[in-house]
Amino acid sequence: MTLPVGSLVNAAAIILGSLAGMALHGRFPERFRSIVFQGLGLCVLLIGAKMALTVSNPLLLIFAILLGGLAGELLRLDMAFERLGERAKALLRSGNPQFTEGLITASLIFCIGAMAIVGSFDEGIRGDATVLYTKSILDGFASVALASTFGSGVLFSFVPVLLYQGALTLFAGLFQQHFTPTVISQLTATGGLLILGIGLTLLDIKRVNLSNLLPSLLVAVLLALFFA
Repeated sequence: MTLPVGSLVNAAAIILGSLAGMALHGRFPERFRSIVFQGLGLCVLLIGAKMALTVSNPLLLIFAILLGGLAGELLRLDMAFERLGERAKALLRSGNPQFTEGLITASLIFCIGAMAIVGSFDEGIRGDATVLYTKSILDGFASVALASTFGSGVLFSFVPVLLYQGALTLFAGLFQQHFTPTVISQLTATGGLLILGIGLTLLDIKRVNLSNLLPSLLVAVLLALFFA
């Protein structure tokens, strides 16, 4: 069984970043944040391209992205995630409104995304935590900015991140024998394309609606199993 080392590192990065942000109290310069995320955006593009180029059947990849995107738009996953966040804000009440808002905002940012899913599956199936390590760096710097605004609520977002990503990694590890090389190749390549979308967003080139493209990962697995 694969241990969720990447998720543990991710949780530690959020804790350290949040502590640093709380110490800064809003004094984190915007120009520093901007250059850091530009550099990380370039690195994310490299990782996404490397993963995407492992594709064994480009046609299946194209259909996975198109069909998955249409399914996501039909289900309006982006709006569903927004409603989930608003509902969570209503349910979790605290004497400090900044604490609750910081916890929910950070948890949604860190948990809902392609890197969380792709990285967890990549570690569980292939034992490669590179995506989660990269996500840890991103989340660490993001938590500095968030905690400097919202305070300690951001720090406690490491709990849902660890539980969510760790569960995905353990799940993928348990069912690893059912993933053929073709399935792994298509899943990795599809995830790589979604990660490329994250890089484009970080660099302010194009904001990609990644929430509605998430079903592409499931479609990629189904197509690979069917045509294999």
